[in-house]
Amino acid sequence: MSAINLSNGDSATHKPDDISKVNAGSGSGPGPSVHDAASLDDVRASLAALHTREAAIASRLKALVSSQADLSRELGRLDLLRANLGSQVIATRSISNGMLSGAADTAGRLSNRVKELDLEKDRVQQTLRVVEQVAELKACVHGVVGSMGAPQDWEAAAGYIARASKVPEAIIRGGFASSIVPSVEVPDAPWITLENAKESLCGLFLREFEKAASEGDGTKVTRFFKLFPLIGRGDVGLDVYGRYVCQGVAGTARQTLKEVPGGQGRKDGFFYANALTKLFEHIAQIVEGHGGLVERHYGEGQMVKVIERLQMEADVQGGIILDSWSDERGVDRRLTDVKSYPFSFLVQSFAAAPKGITGAPRMNSPALGGGTNARNSEDEGVNMKGVDELLSEISVMLGRWSLYSRFLAGKCRAPNTPSDAVLSMPDALTHSNLSKKISAKLTSPYQVMSQFFFRRSVEKAFQLDESPSGLSLNSNKVIDGNPPFIISAVDDTMYIVSAVVERCLSTSQRDVVGSVVPIISRVLGSDFIGVIQRRMQHDCYPKPAMQGGFPPEDKIIAFIVLINSLDIANEYLTRIISTRLGKSEEPNGAPKTNHLAASFPFEHDANAVTSALETLKSSFALKSNELLTEGVAHLFSNVVEKRLRVVMTDTFRDADYALTEDELAEIAQQNDQDEEQLLDHVQRQFERYWNALMRPIERIMTAKPFALLMNRTAKELATTLERRVWRYGGKANAYGAIRMERDFSGIISIVTKGNYSLRELFSKVSQTLMIANMEDDEWEELVAEGEDGIDWVLSEDERRRARNLIRD
Repeated sequence: MSAINLSNGDSATHKPDDISKVNAGSGSGPGPSVHDAASLDDVRASLAALHTREAAIASRLKALVSSQADLSRELGRLDLLRANLGSQVIATRSISNGMLSGAADTAGRLSNRVKELDLEKDRVQQTLRVVEQVAELKACVHGVVGSMGAPQDWEAAAGYIARASKVPEAIIRGGFASSIVPSVEVPDAPWITLENAKESLCGLFLREFEKAASEGDGTKVTRFFKLFPLIGRGDVGLDVYGRYVCQGVAGTARQTLKEVPGGQGRKDGFFYANALTKLFEHIAQIVEGHGGLVERHYGEGQMVKVIERLQMEADVQGGIILDSWSDERGVDRRLTDVKSYPFSFLVQSFAAAPKGITGAPRMNSPALGGGTNARNSEDEGVNMKGVDELLSEISVMLGRWSLYSRFLAGKCRAPNTPSDAVLSMPDALTHSNLSKKISAKLTSPYQVMSQFFFRRSVEKAFQLDESPSGLSLNSNKVIDGNPPFIISAVDDTMYIVSAVVERCLSTSQRDVVGSVVPIISRVLGSDFIGVIQRRMQHDCYPKPAMQGGFPPEDKIIAFIVLINSLDIANEYLTRIISTRLGKSEEPNGAPKTNHLAASFPFEHDANAVTSALETLKSSFALKSNELLTEGVAHLFSNVVEKRLRVVMTDTFRDADYALTEDELAEIAQQNDQDEEQLLDHVQRQFERYWNALMRPIERIMTAKPFALLMNRTAKELATTLERRVWRYGGKANAYGAIRMERDFSGIISIVTKGNYSLRELFSKVSQTLMIANMEDDEWEELVAEGEDGIDWVLSEDERRRARNLIRD
């Protein structure tokens, strides 16, 4: 009943929100609500939950009350500490106000006084410096005037002016100096006196310098040359010195042009190339010999001004040499001749052969026809020897210009530049008139005449072309000469290629190499390969003389020789380019030197030249290999493939793989043959026919084309053997299959002898016969292994078919 009273009494007046607040404060989970009670047990459970919460709240209240005493104790300690700190603050403030304020004021006054003393000291020092500088200025002014008087000590006067130049301009033109320096002997202001002295001494030095130069007195020239920078007239000194050395350059150049080598005319030898060389050497000697003097007295980098003045004289004298050379050599007329050269032989080589004329054009003749016309029209009025000599002379001149440019570029580099830094062409050379004249008079004609010379040399090589003699496809005949068997035009052309490349590289001119090397590539690709291709297609093509027959032996040999020529030409050119691009090792274990980089030191020149040579090699290799591969394909289809069919027919003519072992033994006994010899019959037959087919070609053809031919032949043979294997399907017995595998393996060994990589082409045949001759348990084990056992080239259907190849 008490529980009921509690439910109906005061506790019933509590709202649910009040109960939730109590629950939240207790930290316990919510219990059953009294308002939801439906029975006495529910009410009792709610009451028990309330008692539990009440106990928890009371416990927490006790904990809070017990901790209040500790908090009060700590707060008391903090109040005590605050009181102590307050007394300390009061004591500190009294000390600061009573003791330290006076010391601080004293320190401030001392600091201000020290600053004032430092300022006064600095002003005194500045005043002393001004007084000293004015005294120095006065001494220099009087010294200049005194030295220029009776003693005429020009070095001393120049020295006084140099000392005076170290006095600041503000001091010289200041009022203090204007009142202290002038005297009865020197009444003018100091800057006026010094300027007048400079002008007077400059005029004097110029007169003395020119007088010494005219008299050839080198000692006096050097003496007065050193004095110009001391009086602040360095530009005048460099200019007059430049004129002086240029007079020597001009005199030497004129004297060189007057010389006649060996009492003969100037047209002989390399007269003008030597004259240009002497001009450059003279300038280089001046720069090398006088550079130290100029740098020492005029300052670092001042030699560049002298070089610029020298280059102006070099423009004049070098231009005279080049103009004289061009006139005496008749360069313009020769350029007109080479540009109009018709290249009749090459044009006719590409033209269709006239009716009634078959075979290759007649050797040792520039064109079809005979008599004196052919020889008279050979050079079409152009002297090849003269062009060659002219190209050699131009290459020497361009090479000397490159050396000269490299030398001046090194001298014109900025100070403190590393010695191994990449060179750049100085502006004095880039924009010089001589550089423009060299481009017009040397570089452009060199490009035009190089193109003519090389193309004409290729044309002449084919005019005088000879094929190797004594070649035969009969193995019993001894071949005259030694391999490689190529046309003579290959040797002649590649010799000219080497000479032309070497000559253009000797110029050390990137522009020359960049124009001549593509010309070589173009002529080789269009003319050299074009003529060979024309001969392969029309003159030496191995086609049968009659339907169903074989090509004539001479056609086959000539065709092989042309294939060899392409292969060897490619090899020669690769060797030529690799030699020029190669690096050589220096003695004593020094690192390798790239000679191409040494010849082309300017910026990216070496990379550009390397790229041009690599492009020449790759482009020619691409065209020659393409024609070579095509030629091998034609040789196979017209010569080897037809005879290979005959070889295979004759090899297997008497082969019968349906015979049993006893039947074969009986046949051997009837023919009075050894059984082992009868078993090897197919292999021996094939080897004899194979050698008769391939050996004559192998001993004439070079290695690479023959390897291509062997590859194509092995592919065809592998296909033929594969077809033959399937043809025996259902016809051969177990013993015949064993014999077949033996015969075919022997044939494969004969074909792949010396070239084991060809065995891969016969993988299908070998795997087919291997499967056909397997025992049942071996086959089942192999099938169980699946694809992991053998690297199959046969499909699963082909393997099942091979297993059923033998007749039961």
